[in-house]
Formats: sequence, C-alpha cells, structure tokens
Amino acid sequence: MKSHKSIFVCLLLVLTLLTSGCSRIIPSTPGGTAATDTVTPTPDTGTGDITDTPEGTGTPATNVPIPSINPDDNAVSGPTDGADDGITSPVSGNGTVSGTPTVTPTDSSSSNGSDGGTKNDDSYEARATELVSHMTLAEKVGQMFFVRLRKDTGVKDITDYQLGGYILFGDDFKDETPTSIKKLLNSYQKASPIPMLIGVDEEGGTVNRVSKYPAFRSTPFESPMDLYKKGGFEAIQNDTKEKANLLLGLGINVNLAPVSDVSTNASDFIYKRSFGKDAKATSNFVTTVILEMKKDHIGSVLKHFPGYGSNVDTHTGSATDNRKLEQFEKNDFLPFEAGIKAGADSILVSHNVVTSMDKNRPASLSPAVHDIIRDDLGFEGVIMTDDLSMDAIKNYATEDAAAVLAIQAGNDLLIATDFDKQIPAVIAAVKKGTIKEERIDASAIRDIVWKLRLGILQ
Repeated sequence: MKSHKSIFVCLLLVLTLLTSGCSRIIPSTPGGTAATDTVTPTPDTGTGDITDTPEGTGTPATNVPIPSINPDDNAVSGPTDGADDGITSPVSGNGTVSGTPTVTPTDSSSSNGSDGGTKNDDSYEARATELVSHMTLAEKVGQMFFVRLRKDTGVKDITDYQLGGYILFGDDFKDETPTSIKKLLNSYQKASPIPMLIGVDEEGGTVNRVSKYPAFRSTPFESPMDLYKKGGFEAIQNDTKEKANLLLGLGINVNLAPVSDVSTNASDFIYKRSFGKDAKATSNFVTTVILEMKKDHIGSVLKHFPGYGSNVDTHTGSATDNRKLEQFEKNDFLPFEAGIKAGADSILVSHNVVTSMDKNRPASLSPAVHDIIRDDLGFEGVIMTDDLSMDAIKNYATEDAAAVLAIQAGNDLLIATDFDKQIPAVIAAVKKGTIKEERIDASAIRDIVWKLRLGILQ
C-alpha cells in the first residue's frame, strides 16, 4: 500500500509540474482564454472602396474612395511651389466631399508591366472606370483633347472644356523663366478638376521647345545621332534623364519622344530628328529611351507611326507612301514594337497616307491603321493623333470633322488647336449617334489610366 501511495503522490506531482509549465509556455489572453498562433485578418471598414497594391512594393495601399466629379466646382488643387502636389477631393453632386483619391506612384521600371502598354494594371483601370462613370459627356470628351495652350485664356479654357492636357511650344517659353513657367503650369493644374497632361516636344537637335532658351539650359539638347557618336547609349540614357529632370521640375509630365522613325538617308525630312540608323539600331535606341523615361516617371510617346520613311513634311502638305505592308512589318514597325515592349505610354500616329494600309485616309484618321496598332502590335495604351491643324489634315477635312473622324478611327487623344470648335462637334456627333458614347468612355478610361500611372492623379 505504501508503495502504491508513493507512486500515486509522484504522479500527482508530475501532473502538477506539467500543468504549471504549460501555463507559462502558453499565456492566457486578457479574456482568460489561451492564445493561439492564428492571425485574425483586420476587417475592411470601407464601403465600396478600391484597394490598390502599388507595383514593385508588395504592400497594399490604403482603401481609396472614388469621388464623383462636379465640373462646376474647382475644389481640386494642383501642385504648388514648395507644397505637396496632391489634390483635394472634388465635391460630389450632392454638395458633400466624397473622399480624397490617393495614387501612390509606382516604381516606373514596372509601372506598365514588362509589356508596357499591352496590359493595364487592373486597379488603375478599375479606378479610371469608376471616375469616368461619374463624368458628363462633355467632361469625357474634354479628357480626349491634348491641346495647344492659349496663355491668355488658359484657365478659362480648362473651366469651359474640361481639357485633358496642354501642349506647349517654343513661343510659350520665350521671355519666361523656370519660376514663371512653373507658376503658370501650377495655376492650370489648380483650375482642373482632374490633373492635366502637360507636354512638350523636347527631342534634342532640331526640335527643342525648352532648352533652346538659355534661361532653361545653357545649351540646347543635342540630337540623338550626335549624342550616340560621342558617347553611345550611355550618353543617350544620361541625356534622357537630364531632359526628364528639367521638364518635371517645370511641371511638364509628358515628353513627346522618342522619334521612332527609321531613316538612314540624309535627304529624308525626318532624318535629322531620327536616330539615323537601321531598324535594329533604332529599336535599341527607342528601348534605351523608354526604359529611362519610365524610371524617371515622365510620359513617353512613340512617334510617328507607322513610320515616316522618306515621306515629305506633313506640316506643310500631304504625303503618300506606296511601300508594301511587308516593308513596314520588317523595318518600320520594329522600333515601335521595341518601344511597346519596353513600356511606352503612348503612340502618336502621323498624317501620312499609307496606301498598303488605307488608300483613302491619312493614317491618323484610318481605322485600319489603328487596328494594326491594337491587333497586330498588341498595344493597349493611349493612341494620339499628330496635330490636327497640320496642312495634311486641312487638305482632307475641316478640323471639326477631322476630330470626329479621328475618334472613329480609334484615337484616344487628339492634339488640337481649334478645340473650341472640335469639342462641340464631337459632343454633337455622340448625341446624333455618329459616335457611340461607349467609344468615348473607352478612350477617357485609357487617358485617365495614363495619369494614374504617371502619379499625377493622386
């Protein structure tokens, strides 16, 4: 009996020790129950919000409410000197603030995906779609116009036409300083319910809108072919970065570059603006420029599709190209394909009439040419026209009719001068049924996705 008792006592002692040891290893929660290693997810307290995970971070951003936009209210503020360049929330139709949209700029090396404009980030597209769903027809059409700045009515034009963007030319920088230009562009962003694309052609060489003036740079940017002769692609990359820094510092978020035309003949109109080498070398040039522009968070534009070749200047007259389609596929398309793969934001279409693609219309107004860009090249980014005020278009249609034709062809952005006539013409065409409103929606969404990717819509 004593031995049995001893054994029983020992067992009790062991059980007591084990129990107290476990209580130290697994502490109780404040409620008195044992804690576990299960993690309970934080509940989503938002209602109808879109959660965005910026590419290249792996960390989800905060839930972002999508506000409705009232064109009659300028509650959205643009960037100001020395201040945060975020925007305040616009007031919704019922007079209440609907929330502050926040877009974290992504790592530009991956912001468009490895295929660039071939894939729209789902979160950006969802957000853009929601924004467009709250817009009036006039607001959506306005987003499709990338227009020549009229300084004397710059703010009023934004208010009247809800413009998508301004393009500045050389005269806009004459007698100006970096400070005055930055102040001017900030005033436009403040006036715009949706931040604007602000663009220039700063190609280097014969086309420099900004650096031609010593107030902005001691010497103009050199042409790509001259740079390459001096320092190869490293010089091209460094030059691209310097251009981006200069333009972004002024409030310019799009450089209409690089020139992607293949030209090896010094007598060609486009030669001095091109890389001046064959399709393979030009493709390498385009890739170098686009990758650097993405890294620097500045908008890029491949131009002038489908390739100028030896055509004459369409600023001053019509140009007809009788080359076979196979020649374009094996030569002129290659730099554009390289640019798309590198992540180009936009493609600008020329006014050349290319008979192997469309015998009757300039490329910029041709559905067949735009089908090649979308279907054959697989580009899903923004397609824009060359300037609709150029003589090659005037010889074909009035500017207001050309705007309607350009949208029917498949353009998302129209570079225009007489937008005060063209925007009403497009709106009238939609109301008449000549253009479907769904067609307008698709382009407005692409245009806003571009702004989201650039981080200018926050």
